[in-house]
Amino acid sequence: MTIRVLLADDQALLRSAFRVLVDSEPDMEVVGEASDGAEAVRLTRQERADVVLMDIRMPGTDGLAATRMISEDASLSHVRVVILTTFEVDDYVVQSLRAGASGFLGKGSEPDELLSAIRVAAGGEALLSPAATKGLIARFLAQGDGDDNDPVSSERLAALTVREREVLVQVAGGHSNDEIAERLEVSPLTVKTHVNRAMAKLGARDRAQLVVIAYESGLVRPRVE
Repeated sequence: MTIRVLLADDQALLRSAFRVLVDSEPDMEVVGEASDGAEAVRLTRQERADVVLMDIRMPGTDGLAATRMISEDASLSHVRVVILTTFEVDDYVVQSLRAGASGFLGKGSEPDELLSAIRVAAGGEALLSPAATKGLIARFLAQGDGDDNDPVSSERLAALTVREREVLVQVAGGHSNDEIAERLEVSPLTVKTHVNRAMAKLGARDRAQLVVIAYESGLVRPRVE
């Protein structure tokens, strides 16, 4: 199946470079280009995109607002948004994850990293390395929240089984299904089943949203270095 990619960035030259790269792959194609968030949302619907590469800073409707509009549209539940940013250590990155993005990628990433990110996002995985999860996400989700947990997220956790909670903690640590399977001494397929059930019960679009819920609910606490 061909992955349908939408490019959203206000820099035409950058969009052109991404188009050449993406269209060179046999399993993906660029179905549209947008220079602002509003256009990105419109084209995502019109062109039935699977993955949107979204610049976070654009004139008019920015990438954060556009990501939220896409994630809140039930008809676009299959769409995955990958945030493109110049600064990975950026409060906007976590805001974008809260808005529904599947992860983020630095604009300075290598071509192979970008192509891999598209495939990972299209497969429903989160673009969150263990370092990013433990560092950036933990730090920014904790900022300004004090000791109070999100009561909505905490209440939703009650629907999880003990094993699903254990798996969620591991997901929040940035671990892959294979790594979690080894840690919990179960099969990767069993882990995948628990992850999918947790996503369904918590209303999470993908693993990135599971990470956000785990921190906001207080199930996982940021480590103080």
